Amino acid sequence: MLIEGISATARRLPLARAWDGGVDANHIVVVRVDAQGGARGTGFAWTPGVGAGAVLALVREDCPAALSGRPADPGPRWADLIRHLRDAGTGGLTAMAVAAIDIALWDLQARAAGVALTDLIGRRRDHVAAYGSGVNLDLPLPELAEQVRGWLDRGHTAIKIKVGSPDPGRDDERVAEVRHIIGPDRRLMLDANQRWDLPGAVRAMRRLQRHDPYWIEEPLPADDLAAHVRLRSATDVPFALGENLRTVREFRAALEAGICDVAQPNVVRVGGITPFLRVAELAADHSVPVAPHLLPELSAQLALCVPMVSMVEDIDQASFAALGALTRPSGVEVREGRAYVEGGAGHGLEFAVDTPAPQVP
Repeated sequence: MLIEGISATARRLPLARAWDGGVDANHIVVVRVDAQGGARGTGFAWTPGVGAGAVLALVREDCPAALSGRPADPGPRWADLIRHLRDAGTGGLTAMAVAAIDIALWDLQARAAGVALTDLIGRRRDHVAAYGSGVNLDLPLPELAEQVRGWLDRGHTAIKIKVGSPDPGRDDERVAEVRHIIGPDRRLMLDANQRWDLPGAVRAMRRLQRHDPYWIEEPLPADDLAAHVRLRSATDVPFALGENLRTVREFRAALEAGICDVAQPNVVRVGGITPFLRVAELAADHSVPVAPHLLPELSAQLALCVPMVSMVEDIDQASFAALGALTRPSGVEVREGRAYVEGGAGHGLEFAVDTPAPQVP
């Protein structure tokens, strides 16, 4: 099948409650790739704050020249796009634009073959563990406790909460309360979102380690490998890293430095399904499991296919379904702390793109 056309549109998705830091909406750029014989695939890029307009422009103005009239094969076309766009960089906005097209090409191939995306890639398991997750550092403690109890009521046995408050004592109080609510046997993960410097991370982990965290996520700036190595000597808590690592090379450096115990690639930020699968293979080579970052409707599908997997993120009020971005259920369902995937051909994501996208050109 040869690629005949590419189209893209963007949409702003308001959040029911603003995330920490004042983010009040997510944005998606939905891409359609058309091929000979009427075949079509759908892909997307995602950003919680800025950049959707720039991604949209890259897809519309710069990507078609590398694709039109060429076979609709994801791997070779991914390499073509990276090479074609290299003057704009290999990560960041460029990777997000490439991701939208790469996801569309995988969807197109699966639909053309009449199989689910998971079967095209190669399904290794029937379900994967899921954990309750929220952007909740700004929530008062009673509301945080209510959120956690809601996850337990839905059957979750693993919970993640935010840390990184200006007052370390506030973090300690909140983590202690959540540990009390979930009990000693459920998993409790912490996410600092790069808020600490090295001395602050050392002090924080000395206090928080007594609550038996299953991992600490992004305790330091993601690209500061040396600081992570120094923090490693101060705590036994595993490090979960990757939502802000943007290339396979960046993941390789973190894995080889021995500071990535759980790899968290975001399928859009790393450039699509093609590099995501490479990151997963690389992590497995280092005996490190993958816990995909956000985007549960696609992340759960990929988690069924990777060699080693930890958990997928059941993000509170921020799935595509919860944001009203889909015209029908995706086929991904989380129940009793596990994610299951059932659906027809392709990845099953049908986006509602008719609504205009305010603030996104």
